[in-house]
Amino acid sequence: MGTRKKGLEFAKHITEIITKSTGFESHLQKVKIVDGGDGACTAELKVDQDHVNLYKFMHGGYIMTLVDMITTYALMSKPCHPGVSVDLSVNFLNGAKLGDDVVIEANLSKVGKYLAFIDCTLKHKKDDSVIAKGTHLKYIKFD
Repeated sequence: MGTRKKGLEFAKHITEIITKSTGFESHLQKVKIVDGGDGACTAELKVDQDHVNLYKFMHGGYIMTLVDMITTYALMSKPCHPGVSVDLSVNFLNGAKLGDDVVIEANLSKVGKYLAFIDCTLKHKKDDSVIAKGTHLKYIKFD
C-alpha cells in the first residue's frame, strides 16, 4: 500500500521492499532509490552485464521494467493502492552502454477516482541526455 514517507525515509522503505523480494522485484537489486515521496521517485543504476543485450546496450525490456517499477514506487509514495497496469508505453531515444550511470525519475501527473497517470524519464547521469521516456497508466480503485 501507499506511504507518506519522503526523502531518505522513502528511499529506505522502497529499498527494503526490493531487498526482501524473492519475486520479480529482485531484478532491481542493483537499482539505488535515492529520493522520493509526494508522487515522485528517483533512482540510479550503473548499467551492468545483467542489464544489457548482445551489443552491450541496456536491453529495452529492462528499460520497460524500470519504467514499470519506478513509476509504481512514485505512486506508492501517495496514500493509495499501488494499482494494476492498464497501459505502459516507452519511447526509446538514446542508448545506454555497459558501465553507464543512469538516473530514473518518475512523477505522478494525475490521480483520478479510478486511474493514476505517471511519467518517467531515464537520463545519462553525466550529461542529462534522455535515454527513454515512459508513461504508465494504473487502475487504482480497489475498495
